[in-house]
Amino acid sequence: MNTDPYHSLLNYLASCHDSAAIDELFRALLTDKEQFEIANRIRIFDLLDQRMTQREISEQLGVGIATVSRGAKAMQNHDVSALLATHRKHA
Repeated sequence: MNTDPYHSLLNYLASCHDSAAIDELFRALLTDKEQFEIANRIRIFDLLDQRMTQREISEQLGVGIATVSRGAKAMQNHDVSALLATHRKHA
């Protein structure tokens, strides 16, 4: 049994089929600002995938260019295609 809190969170999220329960968990764990910032990072991935320039994304979302650059680097290092597909399906 893995007692690492991060993996416990991942296991919970993977087993949860109720978005209301996930929403409740995120509201308990994260401030409104943190929730917004996570959602904005997904938007950054989406706009980068749509070939929008980093500067355009920075201006559109009102975030620093470093935030967008970090998103671009994360996309290079991680496969976010499933996240983007889910995001677009629910957008």
